[in-house]
Amino acid sequence: MKRRAFITLLGGAAATWPLAARAQQGDRARRIGVLMSLAVDDPEAPVRVAAFQQGLQELGWTDGRNVRIDYRWGAGDVERSRRYAVELVALSPDILLCNGAVGLGALQQATRTVPTVFVNIVDPVGAGFVSSLARPGGNTTGFILFEFGVVGKWLELLKEVAPRVTRAAVIRDAAAVLGVAQWGAIQAVASSLGVELSPVDPRDAGEIDHAVSAFARGANDGLIVTVSTLAAVHRDLIATLASQHHLPAVYPFRYFVTRGGLISYGPDTTDPYRRVSGYVDRILRGEKPSDLPVQAPTKYELVINLKTAKALGLTVPTSLLARADEVIE
Repeated sequence: MKRRAFITLLGGAAATWPLAARAQQGDRARRIGVLMSLAVDDPEAPVRVAAFQQGLQELGWTDGRNVRIDYRWGAGDVERSRRYAVELVALSPDILLCNGAVGLGALQQATRTVPTVFVNIVDPVGAGFVSSLARPGGNTTGFILFEFGVVGKWLELLKEVAPRVTRAAVIRDAAAVLGVAQWGAIQAVASSLGVELSPVDPRDAGEIDHAVSAFARGANDGLIVTVSTLAAVHRDLIATLASQHHLPAVYPFRYFVTRGGLISYGPDTTDPYRRVSGYVDRILRGEKPSDLPVQAPTKYELVINLKTAKALGLTVPTSLLARADEVIE
């Protein structure tokens, strides 16, 4: 569904609910603080906001009526995220929502008492955000982005779509536990697939450009983009560099492929925003985050861009096309 049509549907849905459903929360408007990792003008931003607010409205919470939602946009900047986390806590919210490890880390530095729900965190236990998936403890719970078993599949897909690849650059965030863990999962399958890996550890757009350009040598090269806020913010640049250097590339999310990337395999990044509204509702009604288990994704999707494959001179195997959830032509 196109974004404009989705948001129109979202607005129209509010008019159809019984008045009793809107009034059941009492007279006081509750307050939700939301810290997003993307920039406010990122194409994914309105899609995620609409999904979250639609989920809330279906449960009787309407922004501007019985709930007020304050958004802040970190845009992948650590210091900005910390500043916004402090701002949101100062607004005395009833609950906080964030996506990504940078945002969650900033919120946990700002408060250990305000109930906090996260989406798109990969290893919250390993990162120290929660005590366990089943019993998170503290003031935090949420929805993990994916399980590490999916990471090795990225290299398998790269070999399947481009069998000639024997060298692959891996864009990662080496400063984050998640970046190191993803690198290890890819390394674990590299030798059996006959692929030599080269880590790429950029800190900004200029370093992405330099590193990818320096790596690309010839027809046996490929690229894997792991999950990081930096990669998400600069996805257009990465897809453009892959095209310029004729690098077959595998990405973790659909939104890379819709911007010109070759192939992606990973969870639906919008669905958690619909699902998290249920946890927000339960906490606003009195349940504790510590009693709500951390949940895993319910669906992974394989997306292929045939136009990009053709430009790279690749013929996508029929068996791979048959498994695809979406083929962009």
